[in-house]
Amino acid sequence: MNNESRRRFLMRSSQVAAVAMASSWLPRPTFANPLGKPIGIQLYTVNGPMQDDPAGTLAQLGKIGFREVESAGFGKLSASQFRKLLDDAGLACPSAHLSFQLDKLDAAFADAHALGAAYAVSSMLDSLLAGTKSKAANGKRAMSLDEAKRTAEICNRIGEEAKRAGLQYVYHNHDLEFADQGGGAVGYDVLLRETDPGLVQFEIDCGWMVFAGHDPVGYFRKYPNRFPLIHVKDFLRSANKPAVGDKAAMQGAELGRGVVDYKPIFAAAQKAGLKHYFAEQEGPFARMNQLQAAQVAYDYLHGIN
Repeated sequence: MNNESRRRFLMRSSQVAAVAMASSWLPRPTFANPLGKPIGIQLYTVNGPMQDDPAGTLAQLGKIGFREVESAGFGKLSASQFRKLLDDAGLACPSAHLSFQLDKLDAAFADAHALGAAYAVSSMLDSLLAGTKSKAANGKRAMSLDEAKRTAEICNRIGEEAKRAGLQYVYHNHDLEFADQGGGAVGYDVLLRETDPGLVQFEIDCGWMVFAGHDPVGYFRKYPNRFPLIHVKDFLRSANKPAVGDKAAMQGAELGRGVVDYKPIFAAAQKAGLKHYFAEQEGPFARMNQLQAAQVAYDYLHGIN
């Protein structure tokens, strides 16, 4: 190799090395994530580690690659103390699951603001319903159409107060809202019809909805701009179709290892105005621990484009 050839070879080699080095520290392209949005996680997924070591757990979630979380209580900390741990871990909390008491809504909204959240979410409103709660034929909890109407009234009330506080109220489903009340009528549809879109939005828990025999894609198409948030959850395949409310038949799965196909769900969500999504897993965590499952969830979501 003459001197000129050697010089060109060394230049090309150094350029290749520079590109390789840059690729090791450049952030992963955002288009590799669903909808090009930060990947979020519902902190209930890592509830055990959060109880034992909240600061360390949040730091580990940040190292995994999560950039957003959705709160699920604060343990023994105040909302302000919890916010500091989030800041230290480089995590944002755009959505907070809160405990609502109609005579103390300001306290819940203050917690949301302390976290920097824009969405104040209710997981269940059963405790605010007066009267007997309905059950399905199997004896499990189910939402009747009357309960759905009363729940919608409560949602509108919370939503109105949330709007005054500069927040957006959001209702999160389980499977009880999808118990068949005759002719295919379900409480969830009543909630959507009876609530004011300007006051009440919804967070589809896709796993629970699919588990109950309904399709999130259909709801995205029928009710665009009502679902700013979703939970990305999976379940193992069951040999027998479980009844609504039958938690014993429910077995949570790591994302991508169960029965829910999220590619069409994300495609429909994008058109319907989705803002944030959060991985969540139901127990039992028999195959791996909760932080390992969080890593699986991140890897699945990062590569689902």
